[in-house]
Amino acid sequence: MSAQNSRLQAIVWTRPTLTILNQLVLPHSSEYIPIPDSAAGHHAIVTMQTRGAPAIAIVAALSLAAELGARTFATNAEAQSFIHEKLDYLSTSRPTAVNLFDAVTKLKALVSGSENAAEDYVDAAEQMLRDDIADNTAIGKNGAAFIEARRPTGMQAIKVLTHCNTGALATAGHGTALGIVRSLYQKPAGRVLEHVYFTETRPYNQGARLTAYELQEEGIPSTLVCDSAVSALLRSDPTIRAIVVGADRVARNGDTANKIGTYQLAITAKFHGVDFIVAAPVTSIDLALESGKEIVIEERAMQEITQTAGFASESIGESELVRQTVQVAPVGTRAWNPSFDVTPAELITAVVTEKGVFEKKNGRGVFDLAADIANA
Repeated sequence: MSAQNSRLQAIVWTRPTLTILNQLVLPHSSEYIPIPDSAAGHHAIVTMQTRGAPAIAIVAALSLAAELGARTFATNAEAQSFIHEKLDYLSTSRPTAVNLFDAVTKLKALVSGSENAAEDYVDAAEQMLRDDIADNTAIGKNGAAFIEARRPTGMQAIKVLTHCNTGALATAGHGTALGIVRSLYQKPAGRVLEHVYFTETRPYNQGARLTAYELQEEGIPSTLVCDSAVSALLRSDPTIRAIVVGADRVARNGDTANKIGTYQLAITAKFHGVDFIVAAPVTSIDLALESGKEIVIEERAMQEITQTAGFASESIGESELVRQTVQVAPVGTRAWNPSFDVTPAELITAVVTEKGVFEKKNGRGVFDLAADIANA
């Protein structure tokens, strides 16, 4: 069981076996690694062998499903206790992505009321994989229609910009923000979307490594830009009509936590009169949070900024890649390395979900996402 709406398959599940595309060696090697249990799933998430809020939740859920396939339990109560313990453990892997906690909560509730906990858990985890692919396809369709409808009169083909990686590599398939780009390019190819720009997304370079890889695989015309070049780019090219990003968590008022650098993109989009669109499944919307002030932001190791890592160019294409780490800043330099930032709702044009496109009402600066979801 794998993604059906893109050429890439980052998560491959054939009961009871889970393998994932190791994103640490992309784009130079397409290496699949086995995830036999929840410990391996936790490690894959923490080390960013897999990343992206939807993919994190799916890999966590399926890693435990794989583990259950290799175990037997004396009683249903024993299975329930084991599953709850492992779900608590998996929930510690990444603190910001709400999809993970949503999945854990739903799976715990299902198991607690099940008379056949292990089997029902595996069925539910598989359904999450199928649902994510369907939801992403709907997000792509809804977002593409929204952007197309907002094209300035007389401007046929437009350009967009995206940040980080939000495609098939970050989800079960098709993607959220990059799914919108993919759907827009297919309307039909090249006649609505002419070109997509994407940021390098420092310090982990998910754009330069992963989004570049996806766009090349899909044959979508694209250009990589430095994170710090976006304002200059928007000023120089008025055919860029939208910045489309994903989300790791969206508060009820629309404040959105996403990869670091998103907030400054929203500011420059506002200044240049460009739509700023958040693409996210409803599972990324945390209605328990009134605003983004309540979102916990993960901080990562200082070395991700003070050092840079990559593969020796002479090893690319060879049988074994040679990974190198280079010290950039003086040894002992301190660095602040938040993995995410929070974009205020007033800077966001729309939140695109599988249930529809949500906009702010009556000129207010915030969304009412609880009402939007209830009425969708």
